[in-house]
Amino acid sequence: MFENFKLQKSIINGIKINYRVGGQGPALLLLHGYPQTHIMWRKIADELSKYYTVVCSDLRGYGDSDKPASNKNHLPYSKVKMGSDQHKLMQKLGFKKYFLVGHDRGGRVAHRMAIDYNSVIKVIFLDIIPTNSVFELTSQELARKYYHWFFLIQKHPLPETLIEAKSEFYLKTKLQMWGNTASFIEPKAMKDYLRCFKKKATIHASCEDYRAAASIDIIHHNRDKKKKIKCPALVLWGKNGTLDKLYEPVKVWKKWATEVTGYSLKCGHFLPEEKPKETFNAILNFCR
Repeated sequence: MFENFKLQKSIINGIKINYRVGGQGPALLLLHGYPQTHIMWRKIADELSKYYTVVCSDLRGYGDSDKPASNKNHLPYSKVKMGSDQHKLMQKLGFKKYFLVGHDRGGRVAHRMAIDYNSVIKVIFLDIIPTNSVFELTSQELARKYYHWFFLIQKHPLPETLIEAKSEFYLKTKLQMWGNTASFIEPKAMKDYLRCFKKKATIHASCEDYRAAASIDIIHHNRDKKKKIKCPALVLWGKNGTLDKLYEPVKVWKKWATEVTGYSLKCGHFLPEEKPKETFNAILNFCR
């Protein structure tokens, strides 16, 4: 796991961003989702590093990256701000251009980055549709499956207090609910996920991430609605997950991107962990 990768931290936008970097060749940035860390890429990072210089980063508010204080507008956890962290990290590492893959929350950051920066050569979204589309297409079934979207945005400290009381139970339940099997996360990885997630600062920061999604992120997307993603985009999703049941992901993304293709894999939400070989091949084939 992460053989020949260096674990580092850099000060970006005044906060510490934790990341691993390894390999050689064109730059490839991998961004994790909720409630995880960069460890989610452990099953494919080594193979990808044979073809790319791979950067696996913890988003602000997650993992071992800093959890800066928020404000009433939730701006510090807007995807504009989170995307700025990751873009500036890549610039600091010397990469003027890079491929970008984002899963879950990382996919929402990747969406923003693909709009804001022409440095993104190609972008891959794993198991998401755009944030605005989630809210616009909300249904009873979505509310059942994505209930946490509406729970986490409640006013502080309600969700934080409830999650803190049973953080291990909450984390493991969420991961098992969204995954296709209960065994896709080995004990070592689960231990590291729990180490990071159970911290009070992480729980609060992740709630702020979702609060931003329901407020400032929508404002930013509505402002930039005419700015479609110009680089080629690939959408992958789990055949056994919520997206496949409720949406036509490629059709939804075509409203936001000029060139988009996609298909499903036979798994749940966590593609790189449930179907690492297939996810690796998809990334390699698309980014070549």
